[in-house]
Amino acid sequence: MICDSKRTMGTRMNNRERIAVIGSGSWGTALANRLAINGHDVRLWAYESALVREINEAHTNTLFLPGVELHPELTCRGNLGETVAGCNIILLVTPVQVMRGVLEQLTPHIEPGAIVANASKGIELVTLRTVSQLCDELLPEKITGRYVALSGPTFAREVAQGLPSLIVAASRDELAAQRVQAAFSCPCLRVYTNSDVIGVELGGAVKNVIAIAAGISDGLGFGHNARAALITRGLAEMNRLGKAMGGDSATFSGLAGMGDLVLTCTGDLSRNRTVGFKLGQGLRLADILAEMRMVAEGVKSAESVYQLSRKMRVEMPIVENTYLILHEDKPARQAVTELMARDLKAEQ
Repeated sequence: MICDSKRTMGTRMNNRERIAVIGSGSWGTALANRLAINGHDVRLWAYESALVREINEAHTNTLFLPGVELHPELTCRGNLGETVAGCNIILLVTPVQVMRGVLEQLTPHIEPGAIVANASKGIELVTLRTVSQLCDELLPEKITGRYVALSGPTFAREVAQGLPSLIVAASRDELAAQRVQAAFSCPCLRVYTNSDVIGVELGGAVKNVIAIAAGISDGLGFGHNARAALITRGLAEMNRLGKAMGGDSATFSGLAGMGDLVLTCTGDLSRNRTVGFKLGQGLRLADILAEMRMVAEGVKSAESVYQLSRKMRVEMPIVENTYLILHEDKPARQAVTELMARDLKAEQ
Protein backbone atom coordinates (compact mmCIF):
# COMPACT_ATOMS: atom_id res chain seq x y z
CA MET A 1 0.00 0.00 0.00
CA ILE A 2 1.11 3.57 -0.75
CA CYS A 3 -0.20 5.05 2.52
CA ASP A 4 1.65 4.73 5.80
CA SER A 5 -1.37 4.51 8.12
CA LYS A 6 0.59 5.30 11.30
CA ARG A 7 2.08 8.41 9.75
CA THR A 8 -1.32 9.46 8.40
CA MET A 9 -3.02 9.03 11.75
CA GLY A 10 -0.36 11.04 13.51
CA THR A 11 -0.78 14.00 11.19
CA ARG A 12 -4.59 14.04 11.50
CA MET A 13 -5.17 13.60 15.24
CA ASN A 14 -4.93 17.36 15.90
CA ASN A 15 -7.97 17.90 13.65
CA ARG A 16 -10.01 14.88 14.68
CA GLU A 17 -13.59 14.92 13.40
CA ARG A 18 -16.60 12.85 14.39
CA ILE A 19 -17.96 11.62 11.06
CA ALA A 20 -21.03 9.61 10.06
CA VAL A 21 -20.87 7.74 6.75
CA ILE A 22 -24.34 6.82 5.54
CA GLY A 23 -24.10 3.81 3.25
CA SER A 24 -21.97 0.69 3.55
CA GLY A 25 -21.57 -0.26 -0.09
CA SER A 26 -18.09 -0.53 -1.55
CA TRP A 27 -17.62 3.24 -1.89
CA GLY A 28 -19.07 4.14 1.50
CA THR A 29 -17.00 1.47 3.23
CA ALA A 30 -13.80 2.51 1.43
CA LEU A 31 -14.29 6.18 2.38
CA ALA A 32 -15.22 5.35 5.97
CA ASN A 33 -12.13 3.18 6.30
CA ARG A 34 -9.90 5.92 4.89
CA LEU A 35 -11.33 8.43 7.37
CA ALA A 36 -10.75 5.98 10.25
CA ILE A 37 -7.15 5.42 9.13
CA ASN A 38 -6.74 9.20 9.08
CA GLY A 39 -7.54 9.20 12.82
CA HIS A 40 -11.15 10.34 12.85
CA ASP A 41 -14.01 8.97 14.96
CA VAL A 42 -16.05 7.31 12.21
CA ARG A 43 -19.48 5.68 12.39
CA LEU A 44 -20.65 3.74 9.35
CA TRP A 45 -24.36 3.06 8.80
CA ALA A 46 -25.48 -0.20 7.20
CA TYR A 47 -28.99 -1.33 6.31
CA GLU A 48 -28.25 -5.05 6.72
CA SER A 49 -28.06 -6.15 10.38
CA ALA A 50 -25.71 -9.02 9.50
CA LEU A 51 -23.33 -6.55 7.88
CA VAL A 52 -23.37 -4.34 10.98
CA ARG A 53 -22.25 -7.33 13.05
CA GLU A 54 -19.58 -8.38 10.55
CA ILE A 55 -17.98 -4.93 10.36
CA ASN A 56 -17.95 -4.54 14.15
CA GLU A 57 -16.77 -8.06 14.94
CA ALA A 58 -14.67 -9.23 11.98
CA HIS A 59 -13.67 -5.79 10.61
CA THR A 60 -14.55 -6.87 7.07
CA ASN A 61 -17.30 -6.20 4.54
CA THR A 62 -17.36 -9.37 2.48
CA LEU A 63 -20.67 -8.36 0.88
CA PHE A 64 -19.46 -5.17 -0.82
CA LEU A 65 -15.68 -4.89 -0.32
CA PRO A 66 -14.29 -8.42 0.02
CA GLY A 67 -10.63 -8.95 0.73
CA VAL A 68 -10.12 -5.62 2.52
CA GLU A 69 -9.29 -5.51 6.23
CA LEU A 70 -11.09 -2.58 7.86
CA HIS A 71 -9.63 -0.33 10.54
CA PRO A 72 -10.39 -1.81 14.00
CA GLU A 73 -11.75 1.52 15.29
CA LEU A 74 -14.29 1.85 12.47
CA THR A 75 -17.70 1.10 13.99
CA CYS A 76 -20.98 0.32 12.25
CA ARG A 77 -24.57 0.94 13.32
CA GLY A 78 -28.00 0.08 11.99
CA ASN A 79 -29.89 3.08 13.37
CA LEU A 80 -29.65 6.28 11.31
CA GLY A 81 -30.40 8.65 14.19
CA GLU A 82 -27.78 7.08 16.45
CA THR A 83 -25.24 7.11 13.63
CA VAL A 84 -25.40 10.86 12.96
CA ALA A 85 -26.03 12.10 16.52
CA GLY A 86 -23.24 14.47 17.59
CA CYS A 87 -21.34 14.18 14.29
CA ASN A 88 -19.50 17.16 12.77
CA ILE A 89 -19.53 15.78 9.22
CA ILE A 90 -22.22 13.58 7.64
CA LEU A 91 -21.20 11.85 4.42
CA LEU A 92 -24.01 10.50 2.23
CA VAL A 93 -23.11 7.44 0.14
CA THR A 94 -26.46 5.75 -0.52
CA PRO A 95 -27.92 5.27 -4.02
CA VAL A 96 -29.38 8.57 -5.21
CA GLN A 97 -32.80 7.06 -5.91
CA VAL A 98 -33.28 6.33 -2.17
CA MET A 99 -31.57 9.51 -0.96
CA ARG A 100 -34.80 11.41 -0.31
CA GLY A 101 -36.03 8.84 2.19
CA VAL A 102 -32.65 8.76 3.92
CA LEU A 103 -32.54 12.55 4.22
CA GLU A 104 -36.06 12.67 5.63
CA GLN A 105 -35.03 10.27 8.38
CA LEU A 106 -31.74 12.07 9.05
CA THR A 107 -33.02 15.64 9.26
CA PRO A 108 -34.20 15.65 12.92
CA HIS A 109 -30.85 14.25 14.08
CA ILE A 110 -28.37 16.50 12.25
CA GLU A 111 -26.41 18.87 14.46
CA PRO A 112 -26.98 22.56 13.57
CA GLY A 113 -23.27 23.12 12.86
CA ALA A 114 -22.69 19.90 10.92
CA ILE A 115 -21.41 19.70 7.35
CA VAL A 116 -23.45 17.47 5.02
CA ALA A 117 -21.34 16.01 2.20
CA ASN A 118 -22.32 13.64 -0.58
CA ALA A 119 -20.25 11.09 -2.50
CA SER A 120 -23.09 9.42 -4.45
CA LYS A 121 -23.55 10.17 -8.16
CA GLY A 122 -26.86 10.56 -9.91
CA ILE A 123 -30.06 12.57 -10.35
CA GLU A 124 -33.37 11.76 -8.66
CA LEU A 125 -35.65 10.35 -11.34
CA VAL A 126 -39.00 11.68 -10.09
CA THR A 127 -37.91 15.31 -9.60
CA LEU A 128 -34.77 15.50 -11.81
CA ARG A 129 -32.91 17.04 -8.87
CA THR A 130 -29.29 16.58 -7.88
CA VAL A 131 -28.45 15.71 -4.28
CA SER A 132 -27.60 19.33 -3.45
CA GLN A 133 -31.04 20.34 -4.74
CA LEU A 134 -32.64 17.59 -2.63
CA CYS A 135 -30.78 18.93 0.40
CA ASP A 136 -31.96 22.46 -0.41
CA GLU A 137 -35.51 21.12 -0.36
CA LEU A 138 -35.30 18.95 2.76
CA LEU A 139 -32.65 20.44 5.07
CA PRO A 140 -32.42 23.79 6.90
CA GLU A 141 -30.73 26.58 4.94
CA LYS A 142 -27.98 26.97 7.54
CA ILE A 143 -26.94 23.38 6.79
CA THR A 144 -27.38 23.38 3.01
CA GLY A 145 -25.15 26.45 2.72
CA ARG A 146 -22.28 24.21 3.85
CA TYR A 147 -23.14 21.28 1.55
CA VAL A 148 -20.10 19.60 -0.05
CA ALA A 149 -20.12 17.45 -3.21
CA LEU A 150 -17.33 14.87 -3.31
CA SER A 151 -16.44 13.39 -6.71
CA GLY A 152 -13.59 12.35 -8.96
CA PRO A 153 -11.97 9.44 -10.81
CA THR A 154 -11.99 6.85 -8.03
CA PHE A 155 -12.72 3.15 -7.82
CA ALA A 156 -13.60 2.08 -4.28
CA ARG A 157 -11.26 -0.91 -4.27
CA GLU A 158 -8.22 1.14 -5.28
CA VAL A 159 -8.95 3.76 -2.62
CA ALA A 160 -9.34 0.95 -0.07
CA GLN A 161 -5.99 -0.49 -1.17
CA GLY A 162 -4.25 2.83 -0.61
CA LEU A 163 -3.42 3.39 -4.28
CA PRO A 164 -2.87 7.02 -5.38
CA SER A 165 -6.20 8.76 -6.06
CA LEU A 166 -7.46 12.34 -6.52
CA ILE A 167 -10.91 13.79 -5.83
CA VAL A 168 -12.70 17.13 -5.63
CA ALA A 169 -14.61 18.62 -2.68
CA ALA A 170 -16.99 21.28 -4.00
CA SER A 171 -18.98 23.72 -1.89
CA ARG A 172 -20.37 27.23 -1.97
CA ASP A 173 -18.77 27.56 1.48
CA GLU A 174 -14.99 27.56 1.04
CA LEU A 175 -14.35 26.68 4.69
CA ALA A 176 -16.66 23.65 4.49
CA ALA A 177 -14.85 22.41 1.38
CA GLN A 178 -11.48 22.90 3.10
CA ARG A 179 -12.65 21.01 6.18
CA VAL A 180 -13.74 18.00 4.11
CA GLN A 181 -10.49 18.31 2.16
CA ALA A 182 -8.49 18.13 5.39
CA ALA A 183 -10.48 15.17 6.72
CA PHE A 184 -9.81 12.99 3.67
CA SER A 185 -6.34 14.10 2.60
CA CYS A 186 -3.45 11.70 3.12
CA PRO A 187 -0.37 10.53 1.17
CA CYS A 188 -2.54 8.33 -1.10
CA LEU A 189 -5.61 10.56 -1.45
CA ARG A 190 -5.18 14.12 -2.70
CA VAL A 191 -8.25 16.36 -2.44
CA TYR A 192 -8.81 19.59 -4.38
CA THR A 193 -11.48 22.17 -3.48
CA ASN A 194 -13.93 23.70 -5.94
CA SER A 195 -16.93 26.04 -5.73
CA ASP A 196 -18.92 24.59 -8.66
CA VAL A 197 -21.30 22.24 -6.83
CA ILE A 198 -23.76 21.72 -9.68
CA GLY A 199 -20.99 21.11 -12.21
CA VAL A 200 -19.33 18.48 -10.00
CA GLU A 201 -22.68 16.75 -9.42
CA LEU A 202 -23.66 16.71 -13.09
CA GLY A 203 -20.25 15.39 -14.09
CA GLY A 204 -20.71 12.45 -11.74
CA ALA A 205 -24.19 11.69 -13.06
CA VAL A 206 -23.58 12.04 -16.80
CA LYS A 207 -20.31 10.09 -16.88
CA ASN A 208 -22.09 6.93 -15.69
CA VAL A 209 -24.45 7.11 -18.68
CA ILE A 210 -21.60 7.64 -21.13
CA ALA A 211 -19.76 4.72 -19.52
CA ILE A 212 -22.68 2.43 -20.32
CA ALA A 213 -22.52 3.65 -23.93
CA ALA A 214 -18.78 2.99 -24.04
CA GLY A 215 -19.33 -0.49 -22.63
CA ILE A 216 -21.97 -1.21 -25.27
CA SER A 217 -19.52 -0.14 -27.97
CA ASP A 218 -16.81 -2.40 -26.56
CA GLY A 219 -19.26 -5.29 -26.21
CA LEU A 220 -20.20 -4.89 -29.86
CA GLY A 221 -16.51 -5.04 -30.77
CA PHE A 222 -16.39 -1.54 -32.27
CA GLY A 223 -12.82 -0.92 -31.14
CA HIS A 224 -10.77 1.82 -29.53
CA ASN A 225 -11.59 4.51 -32.09
CA ALA A 226 -15.29 4.29 -31.29
CA ARG A 227 -14.65 4.29 -27.54
CA ALA A 228 -12.46 7.39 -27.78
CA ALA A 229 -15.10 9.14 -29.86
CA LEU A 230 -17.82 8.29 -27.34
CA ILE A 231 -15.73 9.65 -24.47
CA THR A 232 -14.93 12.86 -26.34
CA ARG A 233 -18.45 13.54 -27.59
CA GLY A 234 -19.85 12.43 -24.23
CA LEU A 235 -17.73 15.10 -22.59
CA ALA A 236 -19.22 17.66 -24.99
CA GLU A 237 -22.72 16.57 -23.95
CA MET A 238 -21.79 16.80 -20.27
CA ASN A 239 -20.43 20.30 -20.82
CA ARG A 240 -23.55 21.45 -22.68
CA LEU A 241 -25.89 20.28 -19.93
CA GLY A 242 -23.61 21.62 -17.21
CA LYS A 243 -23.46 25.08 -18.73
CA ALA A 244 -27.25 25.12 -19.16
CA MET A 245 -27.58 24.30 -15.45
CA GLY A 246 -25.15 27.02 -14.37
CA GLY A 247 -21.99 24.93 -14.14
CA ASP A 248 -18.49 26.06 -15.07
CA SER A 249 -16.89 24.62 -18.23
CA ALA A 250 -13.57 24.33 -16.38
CA THR A 251 -15.14 21.76 -14.05
CA PHE A 252 -15.81 19.38 -16.94
CA SER A 253 -12.19 19.41 -18.06
CA GLY A 254 -11.07 18.55 -14.53
CA LEU A 255 -11.18 15.57 -12.16
CA ALA A 256 -14.96 15.53 -11.67
CA GLY A 257 -15.58 15.78 -15.42
CA MET A 258 -13.05 14.39 -17.87
CA GLY A 259 -11.08 12.52 -15.21
CA ASP A 260 -14.04 10.58 -13.88
CA LEU A 261 -15.43 10.06 -17.39
CA VAL A 262 -12.22 8.50 -18.71
CA LEU A 263 -11.88 6.19 -15.71
CA THR A 264 -15.47 4.98 -15.79
CA CYS A 265 -15.47 4.41 -19.57
CA THR A 266 -12.22 2.45 -19.62
CA GLY A 267 -11.70 0.77 -16.24
CA ASP A 268 -12.58 -2.89 -15.77
CA LEU A 269 -13.80 -2.13 -12.22
CA SER A 270 -16.56 0.14 -13.60
CA ARG A 271 -20.00 -1.33 -12.91
CA ASN A 272 -21.60 0.95 -15.50
CA ARG A 273 -19.15 -0.02 -18.24
CA THR A 274 -19.74 -3.67 -17.32
CA VAL A 275 -23.50 -3.27 -17.75
CA GLY A 276 -22.94 -1.73 -21.17
CA PHE A 277 -20.41 -4.37 -22.21
CA LYS A 278 -22.82 -7.19 -21.43
CA LEU A 279 -25.62 -5.40 -23.25
CA GLY A 280 -23.35 -5.12 -26.28
CA GLN A 281 -22.75 -8.86 -26.08
CA GLY A 282 -26.49 -9.45 -26.31
CA LEU A 283 -27.50 -10.07 -22.69
CA ARG A 284 -30.81 -8.72 -21.37
CA LEU A 285 -30.68 -5.80 -18.93
CA ALA A 286 -32.87 -7.56 -16.37
CA ASP A 287 -30.53 -10.55 -16.34
CA ILE A 288 -27.44 -8.35 -16.03
CA LEU A 289 -28.86 -6.42 -13.07
CA ALA A 290 -30.07 -9.61 -11.38
CA GLU A 291 -26.46 -10.82 -11.21
CA MET A 292 -25.15 -7.59 -9.66
CA ARG A 293 -25.09 -7.04 -5.90
CA MET A 294 -24.05 -3.39 -6.16
CA VAL A 295 -25.94 -0.60 -7.92
CA ALA A 296 -24.96 0.65 -11.37
CA GLU A 297 -26.24 4.23 -11.02
CA GLY A 298 -26.02 4.87 -14.76
CA VAL A 299 -29.06 2.68 -15.48
CA LYS A 300 -31.38 5.03 -13.59
CA SER A 301 -29.32 8.10 -14.48
CA ALA A 302 -29.79 7.38 -18.20
CA GLU A 303 -33.47 8.16 -17.79
CA SER A 304 -33.09 11.09 -15.39
CA VAL A 305 -30.30 12.74 -17.42
CA TYR A 306 -32.25 12.21 -20.65
CA GLN A 307 -35.39 13.76 -19.14
CA LEU A 308 -33.34 16.62 -17.70
CA SER A 309 -31.76 17.29 -21.11
CA ARG A 310 -35.22 17.51 -22.64
CA LYS A 311 -36.39 19.83 -19.88
CA MET A 312 -33.36 22.09 -20.42
CA ARG A 313 -33.56 21.72 -24.23
CA VAL A 314 -30.00 20.48 -24.45
CA GLU A 315 -29.00 18.16 -27.30
CA MET A 316 -27.47 14.94 -25.89
CA PRO A 317 -27.68 12.23 -28.60
CA ILE A 318 -25.42 9.72 -26.84
CA VAL A 319 -27.42 9.99 -23.62
CA GLU A 320 -30.68 9.79 -25.58
CA ASN A 321 -29.68 6.62 -27.41
CA THR A 322 -28.32 5.02 -24.24
CA TYR A 323 -31.66 5.71 -22.57
CA LEU A 324 -33.50 4.19 -25.55
CA ILE A 325 -31.32 1.06 -25.46
CA LEU A 326 -31.79 0.60 -21.71
CA HIS A 327 -35.43 1.52 -21.28
CA GLU A 328 -37.09 1.33 -24.71
CA ASP A 329 -35.39 -1.84 -26.06
CA LYS A 330 -33.74 -0.05 -28.98
CA PRO A 331 -31.19 -2.37 -30.65
CA ALA A 332 -27.65 -1.24 -29.82
CA ARG A 333 -26.35 -1.59 -33.38
CA GLN A 334 -29.21 0.51 -34.69
CA ALA A 335 -28.42 3.22 -32.14
CA VAL A 336 -24.77 3.37 -33.23
CA THR A 337 -25.75 3.42 -36.89
CA GLU A 338 -28.10 6.33 -36.31
CA LEU A 339 -25.49 8.25 -34.31
CA MET A 340 -23.01 7.87 -37.17
CA ALA A 341 -25.63 8.96 -39.72
CA ARG A 342 -26.57 12.21 -38.00
CA ASP A 343 -26.37 15.40 -40.06
CA LEU A 344 -22.82 16.57 -40.70
CA LYS A 345 -21.80 19.62 -38.70
CA ALA A 346 -18.86 21.49 -37.22
CA GLU A 347 -17.36 20.12 -34.01
CA GLN A 348 -18.63 21.95 -30.93
